[in-house]
Parts: sequence; C-alpha cells; structure tokens
Amino acid sequence: WKPMCGISGIFEFDQARTVDGDVIHRMNESLRHRGPDDEGIHLEPGIGLGHRRLSIIDVAGGHQPISNEDGSIWVLLNGEIYNYPELSQDLQSRGHRFVSRSDTEAIVHLYEEYGDDCFARLRGMFAIAIWDGKRRRLVLARDRVGKKPLYYYADGTHIIFASELKAIVAANGIARSMDPAAVCDYFSFGYVPAPRTIYRGMRKVLPAHYLVASAEGLYEKPYWRLSFANVENRTEQEWSEMVREQLSEATRIRLMSEVPLGAFLSGGVDSSSVVALMSKVMNRPVTTCSIGFPVEEYNEAKYARQVASQFHTDHHEDIVEPKALEVMDKLVWHYDEPFADSSAIPTYYVSKVARQHVTVALGGDGGDENFAGYRRYLFDYRENRMRSFLPAGLRDAVFGPLGRWYPGLAWAPRVFRAKATFQSLSRSPLEGYFNSISIFRPDEKSALFTQDFKHSLAGYDSIEILRKYYDEADTTDPLSRIQYVDIKTYLPDDILTKVDRASMAVSLELRAPILDHKLMEMVASIPSHLKLHGDTGKYIFKKAFESILPANILYRRKQGFAVPLDQWFRRELRDVAYEAIMNHDDGILDREYLAKLWNQHQAGIFDRSAYLWSVLMFRKWQATFQTMGFI
Repeated sequence: WKPMCGISGIFEFDQARTVDGDVIHRMNESLRHRGPDDEGIHLEPGIGLGHRRLSIIDVAGGHQPISNEDGSIWVLLNGEIYNYPELSQDLQSRGHRFVSRSDTEAIVHLYEEYGDDCFARLRGMFAIAIWDGKRRRLVLARDRVGKKPLYYYADGTHIIFASELKAIVAANGIARSMDPAAVCDYFSFGYVPAPRTIYRGMRKVLPAHYLVASAEGLYEKPYWRLSFANVENRTEQEWSEMVREQLSEATRIRLMSEVPLGAFLSGGVDSSSVVALMSKVMNRPVTTCSIGFPVEEYNEAKYARQVASQFHTDHHEDIVEPKALEVMDKLVWHYDEPFADSSAIPTYYVSKVARQHVTVALGGDGGDENFAGYRRYLFDYRENRMRSFLPAGLRDAVFGPLGRWYPGLAWAPRVFRAKATFQSLSRSPLEGYFNSISIFRPDEKSALFTQDFKHSLAGYDSIEILRKYYDEADTTDPLSRIQYVDIKTYLPDDILTKVDRASMAVSLELRAPILDHKLMEMVASIPSHLKLHGDTGKYIFKKAFESILPANILYRRKQGFAVPLDQWFRRELRDVAYEAIMNHDDGILDREYLAKLWNQHQAGIFDRSAYLWSVLMFRKWQATFQTMGFI
C-alpha cells in the first residue's frame, strides 16, 4: 500500500516522440514533500511516468509504477483503496496473479478485468494514472469527492499530469498565463473551483470523473453521482443506529497501517465521534493530537482534553500562537494557486504537531457538508422561508435598497449587521446563497476590478459555477440542493485542498471516514429536517452519539478553526500587508478601492479582514510564483 504520494507523467500522442527521463525526475523532485521515501520512473516510447512515495503498508514491496505480468498496463496511485483485500481476493479467483500486497496492484488487475468501469468498484481516496500500452491510452481518475488532487495540461500533441501544478510547470515549455475567469472565481469563493486552475492552459480532473487521453483526443466521464432523490422514512432511533454503524465501519477500514496511526482531535462533534469509534476497535490507546490558542475565543483545547480523557487516549497538545508571517510564504508555495481560507494556518500547525507522533491521522472532515452543520445552512433556510411568503418583485423593492444602503458595521450587535441578509433576500435562492458565501459580493467585485480586467472577463459571472450543480441536483429540497452544491465545490476545492496541502507539507497522511462514499449515500437518503432540525445543525449526527459523547461536546456552539485575522491586519501583519496590497499595480485590482477597504478596516468601524486576506494571498501568490518564473 503506497498512499499519500505524488504522481506525474507525460504522454505524447505521437509514439515517435520520446519522453526525457530527466524531465520526469524533475517533476518528481517538485513533489518530494508528498513522498519522501522512494522514487519510481517508467519510460517507454511516447510515455513517461513518475512517482514519489510515502510508505504506509507493504513498506518493503510497494514500489511504483507497478505493472501487470506482461508490462502492457502500468499504474500510479496517490491515495488508498480500503477495499483492496476483497478486490484482490476476487481477482485472484478470476485467475489474476499478484506479486505484492499492494492496493496499486489490485487496480492493475481490476482495470484488466473491467476497463474504465473499475473506478466505480473502488472504495477510498485516490488520484490514479493508468497507462494502457496496447491501446496507447492514458486514463486519469479522481476519487468521488476529490480528496486527492490531480491536474493536467493538454495542447493537442501531449498531455502532462501531476498531483500538483508545480510539477506540471517543472516540465517547462508550457504557457502559463493567468485565467481571468479563475481570478474572478477566486475573489468570490477564496479558491479556484474545478475544472479551472489559476493558469489558463491547466485543468483539474473533476472529482468522481475519469479522463481518457489517446491519439483520438480527450474526453472526461463521470463514474459516480451523489443522489438526494431517494429519501427514506425511518425513526430517529433507526437513523441514529445506521449513522453509528456506517461511520464505525468507515472508521474501521481506515485503521490499516504499518506505521504510527492516530487522529486529529479538536473537541468538536466530528473529530470526537471518530476518536470515540477508533477507541472501540483499536487494541491500544488512540494517539490524539490537537492544538490550542492563547486567545480564548479561538481555543477549543479544553474540549479536546475532555474527550481525550474520556477515551483514555495518548493525547498530545501544543499551544501555538499562530504567526501568519512564519508560515504564510510556505503555505503559498504549497497551495500553488491563490487560496484564501485562513484556517489553512491552524491546519498546518495541527498537522505539524501530529507528524511528530504519527505518519497517518484520521480527521473529521465532511460532517458539516453531509449533515448540514454550517450556520449558513440555517440562515439560508430562514431566508428561503421568507422568500416563500413574499413575491420576488416585493422582495426586490423592499430588500434591494436596504441591502445597498444598510451599513456593514463590524462593531455593532449582530441584529444591526443585516446588510448581507437584505442583499440575499432581494435575490433568488441560488443568487442569495452565492451572495452570502462570497468574499467579495457581486457589487463589491465590480468595484474591486479595474475596467480593463472587467473587459477581459467578457461578462463572465462566477455564479455559473454554482448554477451548474444547483440545476444538476436530483432534488427540489432547498437544503439538499445547497448541500449538493457545496459537496461539488466548497468541499473538494476548499476544505479538502486545504487539508491535503497542509498535511502534505509535513508528509502526513490524513484519512476522512465521514467522507466514505457508502456513508454519504446513506446520509443523502435521510430527510433534510433531521439534518437541520429547528436551529440545530447535524441533528441526527448528534443524536447518534448522545449515548457516547457528553452534551457539552455535542451541543455547544460551533467555533470553527479560526485565526484572529481582524487583529493581525491592525498589528503584526499591518506593515507587510500594506506593502503587498497597496504598493503593487497589476492592472487587475483597483488600487483606490483597495485603499478604501484598508482604511475602513484600520478605522475599526468595518471588519474587512476577509477581503484583505484574499487580496494578500493573491499578491503573495503573484510574488512567489513570478519570482520562480511560473507566471
């Protein structure tokens, strides 16, 4: 088993063109942090495959790339296939011969047996490259929710792919101008949604899809889709038992490892439930890792200690003073694209603490998306109820002006901070949701960009990213539709990207049992009123663990993994941020508008920290990758 690795390769459509092994090695070297233990390269006419390995299972015998008996099929895997023992047993009964205990070898024979249908049979997290020499085709596949990244560049003569954009750039000779639509998306969402990347010519393989490249060209096909259409009626007790059983199974199969294994523990519902289930099936105390912050409003350490004490874990805690100046440049390099989720900072710190004790950790990612835990789902539900009582014309007439003129007062009590709500209520449900989750809302983004840059967008609107999935969802339930949108966008391109890069920066493997696809399919059939119940998000999830976890863990107010951005921009980040944000003219961002945001934040009347952080991360990305010749 060779998870949490880096993969890369070049496929020339013309077999007569050779692939330089030094180029593959250079691509591999850019991914060394993802796989510090081993390197593998395979070359034949028109194809070069590269692999960096972090050894977890079959440490001695899991070298990649790996092939079938006659060398006609080669496979690269970044990730883990949790059902590979069952797959291997079935394939051996069908006459396939195995020479290792590797999950990668199971993919080789699975592809021999089922072709492109093999991906739907995998249970795990993965980015896979399959070279089929006899048919001269390259197949790239990504797991169902996008836990593992996979990028590619195609120009009609060849395709270059890798786990990170920097490895593609390392191949040299690739046009890498910024994509204006990607920049537009970034300032709405704080990340670049798939399939775009920040570079015009590079793309992300979509989650739950596989891409086929051959002399005939490229095509991409889905192999899985989460359905909310088949809602089942069961009692709360039945659903609670099913949630517990499914999550217990998803946790159990993620405990296979030949190296130290533990868990992230924040003291929140999701990570605490995973630790509780781990403690039931492991024959030793669970190694748990957490961080605390000196500022009490951001500190959950006492709750993590409470859970650690309850389940007698081997608990490790570091109190950290998150220093943006200390890790900012490092994270910019690891994320490859502009990335504005500031919780990447504490995620990096907790990964660093965990890596001192374990090589593999289980986490609680996916609980909010699956079980409707985000507070924005509650606000969206309330807004949709108000929309149902008022016709669109009346809502626009009443709330439109309020949304334009109501002040966004950072210092005021929450009841007087209704600007975003008024703006959302004047719009359709999807437009309202887009408005509420955007960093720069549509009217603000118009002021942010220069006239020349707006002209380059040719009318492009980032809401179309959400509309595609909103329309595609096989349900009319408003909450389920928004969950589907988030599972297709925010989950893979923000949450899972954040966790992958932060953990890979320290060569730590992170597993997410709540994102097991069988569990997700079951949860999608639970009625939405049992996920968001009154004001309680994750209602049925909390009910499922009432007999296991104490009430103050289950029902306290959600804190999130936050850092004091608002203070940073007025104190330790002030000089560095001012220099990066204000003393730069790229023709994209309007400097007068940036100055207005900066002065408003410094005055303390408005909290503009989210705006300023997104601009700072964009500027840092520009500076880092321009210096390296990437843009």
